[in-house]
This record gives sequence, C-alpha cells and structure tokens, in this order.
Amino acid sequence: MEIAEIIDAAKRPRHVGPNSFRSPPPPLFSLSLRMERVSHPPLPHFRLHSDPLSSGSLEWRPVSCRACEQERPATYVGPVVAAADLEDALCPWCIADGTAHARFGVEFFDAELVPSAVSSDMLEELLTRTPGFHTWQGIEWPVCCGAPASFLEPVGAEQLRARYREVEGPLIGHLVHDLGMSGGALHALIAALDRDRGPTAYVFRCLACGTLIARIDRP
Repeated sequence: MEIAEIIDAAKRPRHVGPNSFRSPPPPLFSLSLRMERVSHPPLPHFRLHSDPLSSGSLEWRPVSCRACEQERPATYVGPVVAAADLEDALCPWCIADGTAHARFGVEFFDAELVPSAVSSDMLEELLTRTPGFHTWQGIEWPVCCGAPASFLEPVGAEQLRARYREVEGPLIGHLVHDLGMSGGALHALIAALDRDRGPTAYVFRCLACGTLIARIDRP
C-alpha cells in the first residue's frame, strides 16, 4: 500500500460498533524507514574490489566530498596515500571516475606492495580508481593469470571456513612454502584469525580463472 493511500484510509470515517475493533493503519514512521533503506543510489562498480561495503571500505554515511564538492550518501573510509588530509572526505563516485586522483593525486593502495609484473594500465586502475582496504602491516596484492586479483573481504577463522573453505589448503601452502611456517605455530595462526582484532585473512578472487587467494596480516 502506498503512503498516500494509507493516509487517505486513516482519514476516512469508519463505523465502530460496540463489539468491533478498528486496527490502526501501518505506522508511517516504519514505512519511511523501509523506504529510506532502499533509496540509496547504486554504487559504482569496482572490478578489483567487488564489494567495498561488505569489506568495510565504504559506509552509507553522508559526506561533503572534497573532490566533487557535493553532498554524497556514501563515504570512503579506507586508506589514502596523499599529501592532503582526505580521511573520510571522499565519495566512491569520485574514486571510480578518477576525479579524486586527478584533483589531489591521491592513491588508495601502496604502490610498493603491487608486484612489478602488473601492467601500467592495471596498476593505474588499482592505485587510483579502486578503493583500498585497511591492513595491519601491509600485504602484497596477489596476482593471478597475469593480473591483480579482485579483493573480496577481510575474514576471521569462522568466516574463512564458512564462506571460503576451499582457500584454506592453498593458504596453508603459502604459509609453509613462502613464509616457512609449520607445525603447531601454523595451525595456531589459522585458528586465531579474527577480522577485527587480527591476525586477519584477506581473501581475493582471480578475475580470469576464479581461483580464491588468501593472505594473512598481523598487528
């Protein structure tokens, strides 16, 4: 039922007998809340960071964006590499179209943590038009099939096993062969994974072959 119809129904006189009960119309306040939740404009698509809302890099929080100088409904809350103070001051639309970088020279990931094999075009997209994500010490952005993988989200042990169980084996292989871990220390690290307190696993997906990749960072 539309709000106008509800208001009209509420105003319409009704006969109320001694044994009858007139239920009130649905509260307008709850309807307005439901409408507000679905009134957000669509976010731009970032192929190298598929869901920055779920990953924690964007929030539905109004911002007076310093790049476009407009009031926007979503705020970028991830890391920034810039001379200007841009913390919580940019909207995702100005990241996606390059306005933020063009105006401030801002980048959203540490270029030194991107493998040198990445092409210049992909590097530009990754650094200047892709929302970054917070880590503890910094992790290298993984590459698969010749290109950067798409970042999915940070996870703890529970989320890793519930949503990305197939990546646990390759992650253990990475810890053994690349980082030299083994035995009890390795399994204790996996069991201690925590999205918010660390250590944290960061999950990526290859855009070409779909392989899941995970990296771990610790406080």
